[in-house]
Amino acid sequence: MPVHDAPEDDDVRQTFNFAPGSHGLVYRADLPDRGAGGSSHGTRATAGGDTEQQDNDPTETEDPKETRYKLQAMKWGLVPFWTKRSPDYRSVMRTINARDDSLAQSGGMWNTMKQKKRCIVVAQGFYEWLKKNGGKEKIPHFTKRIDGQLMCFAGLWDCVQYEGSEDRHYTYTIITTDSNKQLSFLHDRMPVIVENGSDAIRTWLDPSRSEWSKELQSLLKPFDGELECYPVSKEVGKVGNNSPTFIVPVASTENKNNIANFFGNAKKEAAGKEERKEIKDEEEEVAMKGVTVEHDEQEQRSTIEQSGTEDNAPLPIPTPLSVTAGSKRVHEADTEDDVSSVKAVKREGSNVAADSTGSPETKTGRKTRSGTRNGTKGSPVKQGKQSQKITNFFNK
Repeated sequence: MPVHDAPEDDDVRQTFNFAPGSHGLVYRADLPDRGAGGSSHGTRATAGGDTEQQDNDPTETEDPKETRYKLQAMKWGLVPFWTKRSPDYRSVMRTINARDDSLAQSGGMWNTMKQKKRCIVVAQGFYEWLKKNGGKEKIPHFTKRIDGQLMCFAGLWDCVQYEGSEDRHYTYTIITTDSNKQLSFLHDRMPVIVENGSDAIRTWLDPSRSEWSKELQSLLKPFDGELECYPVSKEVGKVGNNSPTFIVPVASTENKNNIANFFGNAKKEAAGKEERKEIKDEEEEVAMKGVTVEHDEQEQRSTIEQSGTEDNAPLPIPTPLSVTAGSKRVHEADTEDDVSSVKAVKREGSNVAADSTGSPETKTGRKTRSGTRNGTKGSPVKQGKQSQKITNFFNK
């Protein structure tokens, strides 16, 4: 729908706990305060049917053939134009809603507004309280469109100027009807929801329809679209509270006030701390090992370039290993000549024998602990023209 005029941002603020008496956003035809059609401009009807002078209305359109629409900030809780003094809060609460069946009757307090001052109230959704235990417990529920679009409630508006004041006060009411099947568990009434951009909303706002008709009455029916309704925080029931969490489902993972989510988040946080501690301990252990490694003063640390490993790191230059009879450690052969020399050493070492597990055993029958084996069968020695790589050690 087109919008030719809109209020300043300061006039209407976003709130998640909109209470009666607050200023909401209303969409209506840009017409004089007296509404569409009716008596001549400059007079207004009173409760007794009389008329009295009224100041010229600056909202009169220059071209009567062109209908312009606007968004306007109005106070929730309709105050009829014939009211002389500002009503108290209890009186305002009686006019926050108008029943569709009361509009079907002729006359009544809504008679002028339903014919000439129809509007659309724009909102993200609405709250309703589910009564339990005979009304002792009330659980707030939030209802919104399942497609995420804004809701358009059918409403009526009016403008009043109190005695002794030059200010004009714009107020509105929301029309209610029977609940649809989806919301019947919650309440027997619901707001009349009109589809934005539909023929129904154009008909409802059409200023040329200045007489109440069956066609207008037929628009006041339960919503047949899909809605989403769920329980929310009870904090919304306290006037003055305002938080985005009020429209978040109680059972949602996004709701921090949910006790299940509280303990779930605590477990996740504890697991994360433990995991970070393990990583930190490993890093410290690696760092300590890298610093405390000591080498023999006469140990050769020369290296040679090679390209046989994944990182192509330089390897230490191999040094000859002298093996004597009876030694517990055997240097694995790098060449075929070394293989034969190792076999010869084993034959000469008559006091050493390899058992089935590969662990050496002395003549006395006492097993000695190998400095390189853990009592398990070692992998066979690979023969070939290649050197033993340090990466093979870390891959074991």
